Amino acid sequence: MFSPDQENHPSKAPVKYGELIVLGYNGSLPNGDRGRRKSRFALFKRPKANGVKPSTVHIACTPQAAKAISNKDQHSISYTLSRAQTVVVEYTHDSNTDMFQIGRSTESPIDFVVTDTVPGSQCNSDTQSVQSTISRFACRIICERNPPFTARIYAAGFDSSKNIFLGEKAAKWKTSDGQMDGLTTNGVLVMHPRNGFTEDSKPGIWREISVCGNVFSLRETRSAQQRGKMVEIETNQLQDGSLIDLCGATLLWRTAEGLSHTPTVKHLEALRQEINAARPQCPVGFNTLAFPSMKRKDVVDEKQPWVYLNCGHVHGYHNWGNKEERDGKDRECPMCRSVGPYVPLWLGCEAGFYVDAGPPTHAFSPCGHVCSEKTTAYWSQIPLPHGTHTFHAACPFCAHQLAGEQGYIRLIFQGPLD
Repeated sequence: MFSPDQENHPSKAPVKYGELIVLGYNGSLPNGDRGRRKSRFALFKRPKANGVKPSTVHIACTPQAAKAISNKDQHSISYTLSRAQTVVVEYTHDSNTDMFQIGRSTESPIDFVVTDTVPGSQCNSDTQSVQSTISRFACRIICERNPPFTARIYAAGFDSSKNIFLGEKAAKWKTSDGQMDGLTTNGVLVMHPRNGFTEDSKPGIWREISVCGNVFSLRETRSAQQRGKMVEIETNQLQDGSLIDLCGATLLWRTAEGLSHTPTVKHLEALRQEINAARPQCPVGFNTLAFPSMKRKDVVDEKQPWVYLNCGHVHGYHNWGNKEERDGKDRECPMCRSVGPYVPLWLGCEAGFYVDAGPPTHAFSPCGHVCSEKTTAYWSQIPLPHGTHTFHAACPFCAHQLAGEQGYIRLIFQGPLD
């Protein structure tokens, strides 16, 4: 028998379902990508299906229920209703699907280890936050092994004993058809963009996904006991550009098809070289400016372009124009006298965040990450979950909350004078 394993068929590329990209990292984690902990994770068709689907439901403290919970080879979800009553739903193997699990735990059932995103942690190795709000077994994605390779998301993942436990405090209920369902403590939120992930994309509405994959409006706060209203007309099916929020980190889902239309790192590198080839100059020092290479994305280079965030005039670094009375952070632009923050510009290197392949003409404010106009416009409209009940727009490359009237600015370069 031939195994579909790619080692036996090196010529046959494995089917890629899609990729998950963590917002706030510009192409890699600050300390480098290692093993299952990285800034993006590709989901490939597995050599052998490992999906599961619900089968038998056991109610109360019957011996079968106890056996199902203790059976290490059987996946199950336990809903604790009271000390005296637990409902256990057994799950059985599904040969048509592949399962991928995401969470903070480094135990083997987790395929993609995700830790809390600290805004601006690009150049800071200290990214371990004290108290994580990301669940150890946060969610699972189930992909159909046959075309069109539909991917669906469910709250909670199975632990090392193949169990999901919803304790007494978790929101849970009986559905109309007699099944059980529930929500995890901090919830798994999903937003599907309208018009796909293209230059015409518009933000959708944030929803919460239940353990069984049903869709609900948001709870009043992240961990409120009361669930939102069920949204019958929407599904847990991921689409290109869907955002998944795990309360501490937000992931972008890109389908394999969607990624094939996205600019490549090679394309972004060509755009960088094109800008540098035009030899933009500092309008005051007349020195030539250049964007540093993608690999040096956290060390300020002497030729690095800097920008005045209120007007968009691009300069080289200089020391004049400091407004002492304003905390030393604001500067006066020598070109137009507007006063505001003055920051170095960095190219956005994570190609998966771009909605088009346009030139890098705009920068997010206040961080100075540069990408195409349509990309800045799209991300500046998206309210990303922050903490337990607030939302704000943020730069996808560094997770800094956006500032200013629209959250981004058009860059005004001065060409060479010769």
